[in-house]
Amino acid sequence: MIKGTLVSESMRVGTQVSGISGLTLVVVRRVEVASASTDQPRRWTLIEFESTDENAGALADTFAAVLDQPAWFVDFQTDTEQFVVFAGRVFRYARGDASGRAAARAYARGLGVPEAQLDWPE
Repeated sequence: MIKGTLVSESMRVGTQVSGISGLTLVVVRRVEVASASTDQPRRWTLIEFESTDENAGALADTFAAVLDQPAWFVDFQTDTEQFVVFAGRVFRYARGDASGRAAARAYARGLGVPEAQLDWPE
């Protein structure tokens, strides 16, 4: 089962996430973020979602096509794999793979993602 969170403010204006069968909305909530970068608003709308593992590739491709730049990403995981998706770039690695996590974190740092946001679950 896929579990993840999308920040609605991370999407480029005019884009949408659609056409993914089996994508389930779990909860939508608003939070104030102390670790926002200078390019990010301080209040975010978090969309927690679930889906079947078969949708992992389609979800990753969809998110890579809709995310804004520079310092936005979405992360989600299946039972065995971790996905960290940026605009035009997908990191996919086995859960617990330290080198895969390190590569995704290094890429995020290069985009200016604040260190406090590099805490995606494994």
